[in-house]
Amino acid sequence: MHLRIRGLVQGVGYRDALCREAARLGVTGWVRNCSNGDVEALAQGSDAALDALHSWARRGPPAARVEQVERGPGPQEHLRNYARFERWPTV
Repeated sequence: MHLRIRGLVQGVGYRDALCREAARLGVTGWVRNCSNGDVEALAQGSDAALDALHSWARRGPPAARVEQVERGPGPQEHLRNYARFERWPTV
């Protein structure tokens, strides 16, 4: 599952909180900031875990103000088996 999260989602602990929630749900993949202010994530796991992570992403941590979350399939170039949920550098 690919997520693009828009709103006040940088500088508020969004990525770290998403990593913790993904680990709690047993989801693997990555999250990173985008230079345009969005946060992007790729998540792999069971359908139920991905649905739960998507629901969490729409709320985010307390300091975030999520305006929109786009959900779609993951980009083919990033699909692989991840060992954990990782924080990637900004693009």
